[in-house]
Amino acid sequence: MAEIDIWYEKDLSTRAVHSENKAELLTDAPKEAGGPGRVFSPTDLFAASLGSCILTLMGLAAKRLNIAIQGTHAKVIKEMATAPTRSIGKLSVLISCPNDFPEEVKAKLIRAAETCPVHQSLHPDIILNIAFRWGTAV
Repeated sequence: MAEIDIWYEKDLSTRAVHSENKAELLTDAPKEAGGPGRVFSPTDLFAASLGSCILTLMGLAAKRLNIAIQGTHAKVIKEMATAPTRSIGKLSVLISCPNDFPEEVKAKLIRAAETCPVHQSLHPDIILNIAFRWGTAV
């Protein structure tokens, strides 16, 4: 279980502190919503969580398979919807792995990516596209 304390600072900004490791995270409302846009917005963090989670689960699978995926990169593009309410409408994820692997290994890495808890927790109305490029460094 994780506990996170979050404070509203001012000017549409928050500060979150992880209770166990004391790591801090700041958020701002984006400029298009009237915020300062200096750091990640809450919905940016949502998108970043998806990409980070996918790479983490792929890393766990790679460890079990005794292969290296160091340098694998995730680019997440977040598109907002405005109707019926403002929400995340679409997330596109491009995973670029510098190594190429046999098809059965790729399938295990893809399956791991698809089982990440953030992916499994997405609302069904969010359009999700995940693509993989193998043997390509960013």
